[in-house]
Amino acid sequence: MATDFKHVNYSWDDAHAASLDPVARLVYRSNILGDDQRVTNTGGGNTSSKIVETDPLTGQPVEVLWVKGSGGDLRTSKRDNFSSLYQDKLIAMQGLYAARADKGLKSQAEDEMVAMYFHTTFNLNPRASSIDTPLHSFLPGKHVDHMHPNAIIAIAASKNCQQLTKEIFGGEMAYVPWMRPGFELGLAMQEISKAQPDVKAIMMGQHGFISWDDDDKVCYVRTLEFIEKAAAYIEAKYDAKGGDATAFGGQKYQTLPEAERQATLAAILPWLRGQVSQQKRFIGTVQDDAKILRFVNSADAPRLAELGTSCPDHFLRTKIKPLYVDWNPQSEDAAALKAKLAAGLEQYRKDYAAYYAACKHANSPAMRDPNPTVVLIPGLGMIAWGKDKSESRVTAEFYNCAVEVMRGAEAIDEYISLPQQEAFDIEYWLLEEAKLQRMPAEKELARQVIIVIGAGSGIGKETAHRLVKDGAHIVCVDLNKDAAEATAKEITDKYGVGIGVAGTGVSNCGQAIGFAANITDRASIRAMLDQVALAYGGFDHICVTAGIFVPSDTTGHIPDDKWALTFNINVTGSYFVADEAAKTWNEQGLRGNLVLTTSANAAVAKKGSLAYDTSKAAANHLVRELAIELAPLVRVNGVAPATVVQGSAMFPRDRVIGSLAKYNIPYTDDEATESLVGKLAQFYADRTLTKAPITPADQAEAYFLLVTGRLSKTTGQVITVDGGLHEAFLR
Repeated sequence: MATDFKHVNYSWDDAHAASLDPVARLVYRSNILGDDQRVTNTGGGNTSSKIVETDPLTGQPVEVLWVKGSGGDLRTSKRDNFSSLYQDKLIAMQGLYAARADKGLKSQAEDEMVAMYFHTTFNLNPRASSIDTPLHSFLPGKHVDHMHPNAIIAIAASKNCQQLTKEIFGGEMAYVPWMRPGFELGLAMQEISKAQPDVKAIMMGQHGFISWDDDDKVCYVRTLEFIEKAAAYIEAKYDAKGGDATAFGGQKYQTLPEAERQATLAAILPWLRGQVSQQKRFIGTVQDDAKILRFVNSADAPRLAELGTSCPDHFLRTKIKPLYVDWNPQSEDAAALKAKLAAGLEQYRKDYAAYYAACKHANSPAMRDPNPTVVLIPGLGMIAWGKDKSESRVTAEFYNCAVEVMRGAEAIDEYISLPQQEAFDIEYWLLEEAKLQRMPAEKELARQVIIVIGAGSGIGKETAHRLVKDGAHIVCVDLNKDAAEATAKEITDKYGVGIGVAGTGVSNCGQAIGFAANITDRASIRAMLDQVALAYGGFDHICVTAGIFVPSDTTGHIPDDKWALTFNINVTGSYFVADEAAKTWNEQGLRGNLVLTTSANAAVAKKGSLAYDTSKAAANHLVRELAIELAPLVRVNGVAPATVVQGSAMFPRDRVIGSLAKYNIPYTDDEATESLVGKLAQFYADRTLTKAPITPADQAEAYFLLVTGRLSKTTGQVITVDGGLHEAFLR
């Protein structure tokens, strides 16, 4: 068997495979196939093995079909991602389907069969079966691979697919025209395999291909061989036509230089996010690598984009088509781009509504969000949208696949898309709708991007961790870039970076990202906000937890520069953040929240902290003033902690010791820092009504409350989290 491939990765390890049980071998085969995006896309394709198991009821041997279940991704699948079904019961279901289909109820029967799979489950396996289950059950091979390689789909999406299949693969691969995955397609494949017993693969029009064998390694290698042959054929034709220079009809527009490209994207992304988020908020991924720019800059991009995608796996993410904006990056500015985007979005929504109206059935689900999930702009690249960063990355990946499919199809023939009615019947399939309805409710802060300034330590770090628990995307910002990135890494290590193709630059991020910014410098703040736009498309809320405490000396004096620094960070910095962020909030047009950090000291005069206390009193009033200035789009509130010692960057060991000495609290010079901190924290706690130390986690709950919708009518207020410091009661 071949093991030397140019267009796919050969990853089979005989020794490792030999150490695995039959189901584990299936998982292994699936993982190494899914690990190569040239073999199949994220979440796409499925694999199976027919394995002899012991029936738990009879104790007798029985053939069981193990097949990747509904949802999941081959690259990351584990054993529990596979359904297990009695093979003889699946075959017996053919009679049930035939009885329904003979009565003219074929479409209804397809849906009914999916529900019947539960009655064929082996050993109470809870994994729901895929609609592709019949394809695997009805083919004769013990092992079956159904993949969605770009090279194969390029042939499947060509005008003369059947002829090309014969030309490229000879008699090794049969052909079946487009059919929606399910029982009808499985039966058609069964007939082909009976009529052509030497065939070991079938080209699925507009879809992908399927291959099989009685040996799992042979099945794996055969899958790679078919993809390799298809890719080699396409590349030879592509090169013969002039390669990249003539791809998609040749280049019409030039790519903007990187700095100009990023500046333009940063300028329009928040506005665009606001436009596509009119029903539900979206998170963006920017793709501006050479391949996508080759497409969006091309002469044929408008024609091909309008045709839409071909493979069902693609348009479930990318919609029936993307929005292509015919903007000239060499002669038009960002204002012209925004105007063209606005017109394009309006027309796109009309087109989508017309598509729905023309294709809907009496029992179709209600029309979904009519905004595009893929936007293509010459000179800039692609912007993909999803409910979270992971989904937008997958959307970007799928349209990248669509572009490669179009490139291949145009090189060997003529690209064609799936007919609109067929596309609609997949997009609005009742079973797909039922799956959507079964999905758990989104978390409270899902679809939202929250900037936490001061996230490198203390309250800010705790707040970042608290907010991400409820689904938020977190931008960790700190003067210390390493600290900001460390907090972001803690989050992504726990929650993952998501799946799908990575973006380029800062768009290559997951649930969190870290940036440096100096809040006393407007330019630094603006640069950070622009980076946030490039990473996620925009932002929703900002929590400013950064602050500074400079104590007076023993005479009560504080140097002028320290006084100025205290006000610059604790007051002016928050104003700069609000003023710069307001520009973005106004561009987006989406409601947001700004939460500033003040202090219980703002209301309590205290010896030794003159600059700090007066700056926090000013911050209290800044909250009220900004609430007026930013209304009604943005609510502005504050959190006023009392002294937080544990986990606070404001209390290094020397300050803790100084405070212990000041209050005559016994300690020793060699005492552990944790012990010293505990003593001081309890001292402050004993001065409150609740008698419990105040922690960063206590403060984080207040930030969480204020950025959610739970207090949606509250603005201009300061919430104290001080344990009940009665001296700070309002009066």
